[in-house]
Amino acid sequence: MEEQATDIDNLLSDAGDYIETRTALWKLKAIESLSDVSGELVSGLGMIVISSFVVIIFSIGLALLVGDWVGKSYYGFFIVGGVYAVIALVLYVRRGHWLKEPFSNMLIRKILK
Repeated sequence: MEEQATDIDNLLSDAGDYIETRTALWKLKAIESLSDVSGELVSGLGMIVISSFVVIIFSIGLALLVGDWVGKSYYGFFIVGGVYAVIALVLYVRRGHWLKEPFSNMLIRKILK
């Protein structure tokens, strides 16, 4: 009878070890997914900042060029601003399909990896 009690104790001990190991593995997987997603976001934000500077510089140059073509420099800024307003309107209307879905899918793919 004592041998059977020892077997049950060993089984319970092994089950406890298994649960602890699975919990530790789950935590490590969660940390890996979180670090992967945060790294992707940080690098994406860095690219957005650099791209924004490039777009601003090119926009100023384009506005001055268009302003030179039409005769007044501030007209160029109004024209370039209007083009950006149209682009922003199109992006706003299609934001779910062009922006939200790809970002959500990427985030889910990274977390479930």
